[in-house]
Amino acid sequence: MRSKLFVPGSRPEFFEKAMRSAADALTFDLEDGVAPAQKPAARRAIGDFLRGLGGTQEKLMIVRTNGVTHPDFAEDVDAVVSARLDYISLPKLESADEVHRAVRALAEAEKRKGVDRAIGILATVESPKGLRLAYEITSADKRVAALQVGLADLFAPLRIERHAAALGPVRFAVKMAAAEAGVPAYDTVWTDVNDRAGYERDARDALAMGFLGKSCIHPTQVDIANRVFSPSEKDIAWAQKVLAAGELPENVGKGAFTVDGQMVDEPFFREARATIALARRLKLVS
Repeated sequence: MRSKLFVPGSRPEFFEKAMRSAADALTFDLEDGVAPAQKPAARRAIGDFLRGLGGTQEKLMIVRTNGVTHPDFAEDVDAVVSARLDYISLPKLESADEVHRAVRALAEAEKRKGVDRAIGILATVESPKGLRLAYEITSADKRVAALQVGLADLFAPLRIERHAAALGPVRFAVKMAAAEAGVPAYDTVWTDVNDRAGYERDARDALAMGFLGKSCIHPTQVDIANRVFSPSEKDIAWAQKVLAAGELPENVGKGAFTVDGQMVDEPFFREARATIALARRLKLVS
């Protein structure tokens, strides 16, 4: 998922427009983006919309529920679980036990509604405790498909400004926890919808830290995320060159050799294969 576009559950008039966007995934929001009085109607609107979708949609469908400890969590899950839901995004996680509780709620809802596949979980850490326990949270269950970080909730209470000195260590910690758990990491939102240059800088910083995609809070951010997190022509050419060099008779069986003067070995091959696989998924190469 290069781009995940947030859609407020309280604004069903935006649902179809979001479906026509270029976002790889839509995150229908039931949490911070919806006022408490609007949550019941938002729940119904999202559930009805998901159940009305056909089975051939290419976009991934995500719902950000309220947190596991929130009194509305059970109702959120019951309302939105359907055959067309791919993931729930769990906010403000602080323990593996919260993941286990969410898994039980999902399994029960799937059984009640006849959903014959396991809906995945996107785990989000947004507090000092959540960040410290990020690996335990992410590895708590096989349903956890990715780790995300929410910087606004993490930084604001601590009066930490959003600058490189703070962003780098947090992103690094999240990426390492995700890597240890064997799942990808996805980056947080950029709240100034008019600052496209700022969004792109932030996205490129996340890309440099190994993140695979970024959330969007406005459709104008989607094209930037898709471009930043897609392999460039240069990336693809280098990956093809590395893989081709590995098949040359003089390099077969070697642990390491050079390509254009740079030493390459197994980690480079893995990265090259991943680049080409993503490029093929995006139809950038045949």
